[in-house]
Amino acid sequence: MSCSRAAFTTALTVAVVVCGVIAPATAQQRRAQAGAASRGAGQAAPSDSAPDRLASAARGLRLRSIGPALLSGRVSDIAVHPTDKKIRYVATASGGLWKTTNAGTTWTPIFDDQTSYSIANVVIDQKNPNVIWVGTGENNSQRSVSYGDGIYKSIDGGRTWENMGLKESEHIGKIVIDPRNSDVVYVAAQGPVFKKGGDRGLYKTTDGGKTWQEVLDGGDWGGASDVVLDPRNPDVLLATTWQRARRQWGYIAGGPASGLHRSTDGGATWRKSQSGLPSEELGRIGLAIAPADPDVVYAIVEAANARGGFYRSRDNGVNWERMGSHTTIGLYYQELRPIVLWLLMRSHVTPLSRTYLRALSSESW
Repeated sequence: MSCSRAAFTTALTVAVVVCGVIAPATAQQRRAQAGAASRGAGQAAPSDSAPDRLASAARGLRLRSIGPALLSGRVSDIAVHPTDKKIRYVATASGGLWKTTNAGTTWTPIFDDQTSYSIANVVIDQKNPNVIWVGTGENNSQRSVSYGDGIYKSIDGGRTWENMGLKESEHIGKIVIDPRNSDVVYVAAQGPVFKKGGDRGLYKTTDGGKTWQEVLDGGDWGGASDVVLDPRNPDVLLATTWQRARRQWGYIAGGPASGLHRSTDGGATWRKSQSGLPSEELGRIGLAIAPADPDVVYAIVEAANARGGFYRSRDNGVNWERMGSHTTIGLYYQELRPIVLWLLMRSHVTPLSRTYLRALSSESW
């Protein structure tokens, strides 16, 4: 009995397997025969070669948007009209320049017709707010950073633009306009991050951008990253240089070309102003002058051996003292921005009328 049951089970298994193999083949043959009959005489059967099958599959594909997941990427800069606060400009790291005239209810892209989509800085001329300066090429050095093609200027509130040069800078660190004379503009050009050379260093124009003069050289691998001027005497300047090099597989942060420099004659001559700063090799340095008291200057410093941190000067950038160890990673938004405090907040800056400073992309103090 057991032998008969075993034989029956084996026969049943073989039958199922054979049916499973033969049935699809038979169905395929029937479909092929039906297709031949429907084509009629004189029509060739379709080729079953691999290229033809690939082409047939490709014809069924349709393109669809899959990103970017974060539209426009990082917000790199913001500028507000000096008299009409509803007019604002927002620069994005990989999404162009945007403008609102109704305090942010709606936004309009105003840079899409230009040849760069990566924006580092947007600055409004305080004497003539229709004049807008834009620096292209995000001013960071991470692997995903996008480059630009120099400095742009608009004289009609962003309706039209003109490239004013420094096309080989690729990354613009800062733009500062002399409050006495709108034709005098300083541009801190970081320069290319993946190669040496290019337009790098601190540049100055005295004719509204028609011509540029390099007033502070950063070397083959060092460029200018930040610049501030004393509002009481705009011929007094503080500027930082930053040496860095990026490859897809690695990054070199800092070097002997990095430093902090001071000029008292509009950039004609410079001297290092690093008394009190780390003696170790420096990296990126961000600067801010306290508007309530321009003798007070702040610096966030990247340095070797964990000697970086937050520094303060009480004599307009001549001498420095370390206030704390707080710093950000140099390749990503090592910047300081002054924000007027109306309420007493937890900070190093008092009293109420002084300036609260925060490091962009960092935790609160």
